Amino acid sequence: MYQRILVPFDGSSTSNRGLDEAIRLATLMGARLRLVHMIEVLLVATGFETAAAYVDEVVPLMKQAGERILREGQVRAEKAGVKTDTFLVDNITTGLSDAVADQVETWGADLIVIGTHGRRGVGRLLLGSDAEQIVRTATVPVLLVRASQASAAAVTVPAKAAVDAAAHALSYTS
Repeated sequence: MYQRILVPFDGSSTSNRGLDEAIRLATLMGARLRLVHMIEVLLVATGFETAAAYVDEVVPLMKQAGERILREGQVRAEKAGVKTDTFLVDNITTGLSDAVADQVETWGADLIVIGTHGRRGVGRLLLGSDAEQIVRTATVPVLLVRASQASAAAVTVPAKAAVDAAAHALSYTS
C-alpha cells in the first residue's frame, strides 16, 4: 500500500516512537523510509556571538549534530531490514511543515509518520505543534504517533547539541 514513508526525525523520544512505527509499517509493506531532520539555525542565536563565530562555528556544529541524529535513526531502521535514506534541512527561511511538504513532493512520499506530544490547551499554544502544521498542509496521509504519557509530560529539547554548539562558539568570542 505505502512504498515511501517520510519521517520527520529529531532524535527525541517522541520522534523515536514515530520512527519505530514507521519501521513496523515499512517492514510489513516492503516500503522505504526517508528521515528528515531540520536544524533550527536561529534557535541558538543569542545576539552575543559575532556573525562570523555563528556562521563558522555554531552552524557547522549544528549540521554535524543533525547528521549524527539522522545516521542513528538510519542505522536503527536498516538493522530492521528497512532501506532508509536521510535528508538534512538547514534553510533558515523554511519551517518544518514546509520542508516536509517539499520532501513529500520531491521524493514522492505517499505517507508521513510523525511522533507527537499530543499537547492541548496552553501547552500547545505556547509550544506550537509541528505535527499539527504538517497535518494541515500535507497532500498525503499522515500518521500521528502519540508519545507515551511519561514523555508527553516532559518537554524534550532535542536541540541540546545546538545549545552546546552555541556555548562552544561563544567561548571564542570572550
